[in-house]
Amino acid sequence: MTVTHFIRGAACAAVFAFPAYADQHTRSASEVLNHHLAAFGSGDVDRIMSDFAEDAVFISPDGVVVGSDQIRPIFEALVAEFSEPGMSFELDGAFVQDRYAQIHWRAETAANIYHYGSDTFLIEDGMIQMQALSVSVTAK
Repeated sequence: MTVTHFIRGAACAAVFAFPAYADQHTRSASEVLNHHLAAFGSGDVDRIMSDFAEDAVFISPDGVVVGSDQIRPIFEALVAEFSEPGMSFELDGAFVQDRYAQIHWRAETAANIYHYGSDTFLIEDGMIQMQALSVSVTAK
């Protein structure tokens, strides 16, 4: 499955619509999540990063990083891995409540099997303020 196929499935499963907005700060949590999924699916790191506040926090099993300059390399590596041939991705659920969003997913890349993944977001003023990634992953 290509990254393009991933986002088609993710967008359908998430059931969110994202119109173009001139002012990002007016975007709802649903709109930000949908844009974030579409940006990841297209492999566009600049679009991914446009969803994050400058002082956003990213929490993962590897630790906590703060600021878009520290978050960018994480997404550069993820996009590179998830763009490799043979990748498969299943979005199992997407939930939004007020300023909170969460997705549950599974994937397989050339390097890893992601048995379970969950991303939790705090979205305020149309920007991701915090993203927490939790994964169960086995290297191939």
